[in-house]
Amino acid sequence: MSEQDPMPLPDLDLLDIQVWNQYWAEVQRRISPSFTRSDATERAMQYLAGLLSPAERKTSWQLAEICGAANPYGVQHLLGRALWDADELRDRVRAYISDYLAAPDAVGVIDESGFLKKGTHSAGVARQYSGTAGRIQNCQIGVFLAYASAHGHTMMDRELYLPVAWTDDRARCRGAGIPDDRPFATKPALAQQMLERTFAAGVNLAWVAGDSVYGGDRALRNWREEHRHAYVLAVSGKEYVWRQQHQQRVSAILAELPTEGWERLSAGTGSKGPRWYDWMRLDLHDPVESDFARWLLVRRSISDPTEVTAYVTYAPAATTLPHLVRVAGLRWTVEESIQTGKGEVGLDHYEVRSWTGWYRHMTLAMWAQAFLSVVRAERGVPVAPKKGRLIPVGPSSLTTFKARRGLYSA
Repeated sequence: MSEQDPMPLPDLDLLDIQVWNQYWAEVQRRISPSFTRSDATERAMQYLAGLLSPAERKTSWQLAEICGAANPYGVQHLLGRALWDADELRDRVRAYISDYLAAPDAVGVIDESGFLKKGTHSAGVARQYSGTAGRIQNCQIGVFLAYASAHGHTMMDRELYLPVAWTDDRARCRGAGIPDDRPFATKPALAQQMLERTFAAGVNLAWVAGDSVYGGDRALRNWREEHRHAYVLAVSGKEYVWRQQHQQRVSAILAELPTEGWERLSAGTGSKGPRWYDWMRLDLHDPVESDFARWLLVRRSISDPTEVTAYVTYAPAATTLPHLVRVAGLRWTVEESIQTGKGEVGLDHYEVRSWTGWYRHMTLAMWAQAFLSVVRAERGVPVAPKKGRLIPVGPSSLTTFKARRGLYSA
């Protein structure tokens, strides 16, 4: 597929062809420096086109068929032996997302997802708990960082979690192509690594949000506070917090919540409209910085008042309750990014076993999803379309969008 050739369009009746192809050319311009050979760039663009196709399953054979190839060897070569750096391509998708979806109050959202795998040879595979399935199963676990702003949301980074059974067996790691210097790291530690390189790249993240896996990790919270970075992180009832001069268990605090002082606020718009809850925030021990504050944010279900969720927050002291609620409500964006990634761009359709293959597929899938998110942002399309259908609203163009957002082509 040359630079002049348009990619196959998934919905010709719904998407302006000219605008789509302008965006497609922009993607090719941005990714091509990551590949030293033009045929590798062409194959990567074909792979992206296959991921964006309406094919139900996006395996190597089906992607090869979509590209008009007689066999999947080219696809397998791209994910395995071809010379290119998935981390460099990740850095380019980060810049692409930051350029088009940037906002001063953007939120970085962290979460993990399980990928069902058979056998024992795929990098990182083990019988482990998968929140996606809600049970222990044979799977790989990927940790993801999503970027969420008023313009849209999409995955920005990824890391493969390696259980101790893998990192303690270096021969097994070498068999799967895992680098010898890759140590064991918890999921929160992987999240911190992704956040560190995101900040180092100059990406603005005003907030970080995540579930209790990350909120319960004090090292991650302390690192955020050391750098004066605001967060809203869920915590379980087992967590302890400093309140009224001593440590208290969150579950004990939740058991004694006052009946007065709740405020009904929307945590954002979901598939069924605004997501209304009752909210309250309680003061926690003040940090050293006098212009910052800590709170325990509590969300209560309207239909079932016994259903409560707690968040530990660290933010500028002037932050309002509605602002904290907005950030807490954006936690769903990473879950939706992962689920739509699996449904729209084949995030979980890979057949590779190696460390290199996993990172390459995930990075290309992130590019495919980022492309859709950017098109949706420019076209004024709601962020929760079904089955990849993009419904345009009024006339627009890439040039108009760049001018409106102050973007310039490099």
